[in-house]
Amino acid sequence: MRSAVVLVGGEARRADGQEKYFFTFDGRTFIERITESLSCITDEIILVARDPAQCSRFLHLSNVRCITDIRKGIGPIGGLHAGARAAQGDLIFVAACDMPCVNPAVVAHLFDRIGTYDAAIPCWNREMYEPLHAVYRKSALLSYLECHESLSLRAMVRNLNAHYVPVEELRTFDPSLVTFSNINRAGDLKKFTDRSA
Repeated sequence: MRSAVVLVGGEARRADGQEKYFFTFDGRTFIERITESLSCITDEIILVARDPAQCSRFLHLSNVRCITDIRKGIGPIGGLHAGARAAQGDLIFVAACDMPCVNPAVVAHLFDRIGTYDAAIPCWNREMYEPLHAVYRKSALLSYLECHESLSLRAMVRNLNAHYVPVEELRTFDPSLVTFSNINRAGDLKKFTDRSA
């Protein structure tokens, strides 16, 4: 079974106080685009929010389960922990809510590439990779997250037996690598929309 975990619990500071998962691109909100893309390649989609009030913002989405952080206020690591504990799949694709163009073919390839590793993580070079657009083995993720010291995603990745997938390999499915586009501010969205027009 394959699961998807989408982290939606940020405080929206970089988005000028706006909820960026409700930014609209090409006629649909970010969260609609992400969940629609993932629904065809995963067996379940879990949104991880900061609290029940935020979960209520997603009641209109079908075939999506929303849960809340177990350990509050520790950023993406906390969302990953809650999502991994809730996931029913052995393999989990993790995404951030500010990535409106997640490519299903890229995600499917990452699932295929994990093999016996703990994770399949796209990398641009030895120092730059995409921990929030990656596939993880649930058991390895939980083993680290239940007793970690650092809140850094980089530290987490270094503690896993990860397979780094060069982004050039992914151009077969997404030539411009739009799948990795993330939009943090309304101004970034305008630039992205103008560029994509």
